[in-house]
Amino acid sequence: MNLDPSVREAVLAAVPNLRAFAISLSGNVDRADDLVQETLLRALANIDSFQRGTNMSAWLFTILRNLFRSEYRKRRREVEDTDGSYAERLKSQPEQPGRVEFMEFRAALAKLPADQREALVLVGASGFSYEEAAEICGCAVGTIKSRVNRARGRLGELLSIESMDDFGPDRATRAVLAGNEQA
Repeated sequence: MNLDPSVREAVLAAVPNLRAFAISLSGNVDRADDLVQETLLRALANIDSFQRGTNMSAWLFTILRNLFRSEYRKRRREVEDTDGSYAERLKSQPEQPGRVEFMEFRAALAKLPADQREALVLVGASGFSYEEAAEICGCAVGTIKSRVNRARGRLGELLSIESMDDFGPDRATRAVLAGNEQA
């Protein structure tokens, strides 16, 4: 990159003041040096947008301030985990068993009588109350409760589920199998 000598001198002359400003913003010398370096990189990458005859320092300070603010907003949402205790508690279930379990679940759901399957899907998966499901199906609330209970029991048998820990972690599946209160 061919940089005009006067622009180069103006950029270099601003570095000590940029560094002081960055230290005042971040409160950390190492972080300030990183901010200044990133500011200079962005300024050089966008030097064509600098308007000759305007204040180079002001332009650089604006870049630095905007960079700091962007990073501050991003870091504000981060949680410091110096000892790794938060990371240890994070879990991500592998996708392969989930797909197999889902296929098994769909097959078991298809084996249920239509009225039980309908009631279970309305209450467990779609989130309707027993009263709303009864109205949709045109039957008594007690009938819906009975159908849902029988469907859950039968699904548990078909899938050999003894407790919620035996089946996937996703909320919708737990709601269908155990009821919304345990989801």
